[in-house]
Amino acid sequence: RLGMQLRVNGIKPVTIGTDDYFVERPETPKDEKGDYDFETIDALDLKLFNDHLSRLIKGETVKIPSFDFKVGTKRFSDDRTLSLAEDEILVIEGIHCLNDKLTASIPRENKFKIYISDLTVLNIDDFNRISTTDTRLIRRIVRDNNFRSYSASDTLKRWPSVNRGENKNIFPYQEEADAMFNSSLVYELAVLGKYARPLLNEITRDEEEYSEARRIITFLEYFEEIDETPIPNNSLLREFIGGSVFDC
Repeated sequence: RLGMQLRVNGIKPVTIGTDDYFVERPETPKDEKGDYDFETIDALDLKLFNDHLSRLIKGETVKIPSFDFKVGTKRFSDDRTLSLAEDEILVIEGIHCLNDKLTASIPRENKFKIYISDLTVLNIDDFNRISTTDTRLIRRIVRDNNFRSYSASDTLKRWPSVNRGENKNIFPYQEEADAMFNSSLVYELAVLGKYARPLLNEITRDEEEYSEARRIITFLEYFEEIDETPIPNNSLLREFIGGSVFDC
């Protein structure tokens, strides 16, 4: 989406996402509970990523991986290559982009960092605000199911790890950003609820995540479902519900 706006302003971007650079599943670090820690920067193949960055800046063509989340491995294809011309800039997307460790091969003066976050602007009433954390969790439940084959229970299990990861890997670096963009939409919960409710209702009473699922379902009752058809295919909301003109 950023790339589109850059083109409108006469800047030629080439985009690359860090989600395709996870290490192989057996190499993924684990947290203190013994679960895979996908939030740490060490879950990324930093050596390969920086090698590709250096080669791209030199004008070389590199074969970009596509990460298969279902089996936990990078896949390479001759059809998925990337190169950078002299009049193009590289746009990198990922939760660790504010951390210079991710792009250690690139001098700081050659980077412009943008912090994109969902900062909810709605209140339920005069005394109760809508939690930004809840909005982000519901986004993730819908996205994980649509694009990563995770159930709502899977996402809720991982959510404490996600929060710990943000406190450790994202928030300490937010002041490094050169610009900040709020990605929230006033109508998104009315759309996301349509997708999230059935997924949350699949969680049974014997699961630890049941009470949290019921809390979110009760919260979503404040929002009437709306038809997503009018939402443009270049909207950021399409990253979660599908139908995006961009690769998600």
